[in-house]
Amino acid sequence: MFKRMLSAFGVGGPSVDTVLDTPHATPGQVITGQVRIQGGSNDANIDQIVLSLVTRVEVEHGDHEFGGVSEFLRVVVAQGVRVPAGQPMAVPFQLPIPWETPITAVGGQQLPGMTVGVRTELVISGAPDKGDLDPVLVGPLPSQDRVLEAFGQLGFQFRSADVEAGRIHGVNQELGFYQEIEFFPPAQFAGRINQVELTFVTNPHELVVVLEADKRGGMFSSGSDAFGRFHVSHQDAMHTDWAGAINQWMAQIAERGGHSAFGGHAPGYGQPGYGQPGYGQPGYGQHGHYDDDHRHGHRRGPGMGAVVGGVAAGVVGGMVMGEMVEEVFEDDGGMDMGFEE
Repeated sequence: MFKRMLSAFGVGGPSVDTVLDTPHATPGQVITGQVRIQGGSNDANIDQIVLSLVTRVEVEHGDHEFGGVSEFLRVVVAQGVRVPAGQPMAVPFQLPIPWETPITAVGGQQLPGMTVGVRTELVISGAPDKGDLDPVLVGPLPSQDRVLEAFGQLGFQFRSADVEAGRIHGVNQELGFYQEIEFFPPAQFAGRINQVELTFVTNPHELVVVLEADKRGGMFSSGSDAFGRFHVSHQDAMHTDWAGAINQWMAQIAERGGHSAFGGHAPGYGQPGYGQPGYGQPGYGQHGHYDDDHRHGHRRGPGMGAVVGGVAAGVVGGMVMGEMVEEVFEDDGGMDMGFEE
């Protein structure tokens, strides 16, 4: 929620206050709220009221990494609004959350470094006046939460999370970026695998789970990456033995050498024939790897080291959401993907 005097109106202009009915959302959901405007000392005309969803995205270029604020949804919620002097008015809105929106909260607590915000713009005489940001806590879908629960059951430790510009090979994406949630491996793999990155790509019908493991090099060999990809419907994901599938994948790649794109299907239970290749959605059980141009191998330091599971309130215990929003978006001067090193 924010309130500020709009410079386009000058002294005595109206103030604006954007209020979300709830700050909690999941991918594919529609969030609602009001843009509340309080008239100033003079009548005012607003050409458009525009809401957008933004997040911070990292881009690698050669040996350098850049970060910027990316707008990934833009909706005009009102046009030709006249604000009488001294009078309040409220403009209700509905804002759809894209299915590929990054997860910013697990167990109701914000993931460090992850923020999605609703930005408000009032367009006056063709010039947008961008307001501050209202944070949205985007939680996992039930199907995504089942995968996160498996990571917790297996003993993975959360390290960090970010959003990377680019696309994943073999996966249909609507947005030009994807989220990576990075984990330290369970103890039994600690000597052979440095870290594991988890990426979700979702649509109304399907959950795609992409895994990347960074294998530790030995005395006579260099490190390498191994990849896995699981396609499954949201309904079937609720009955999949994710802990078994992930543990089997980890065990097999830990014994393999070199750069590999490793396959297999996610085993499940409870339904006849479940877990067989081709079951459920087209492409189920098929695997691939990241496009090398869009794969990022280095990270920005250690994370919280807490288990991420179905109820992972301890992941970000003690962190203040407002401070996180200010930190993540502090370089937002109204730019869209205006990256700076």
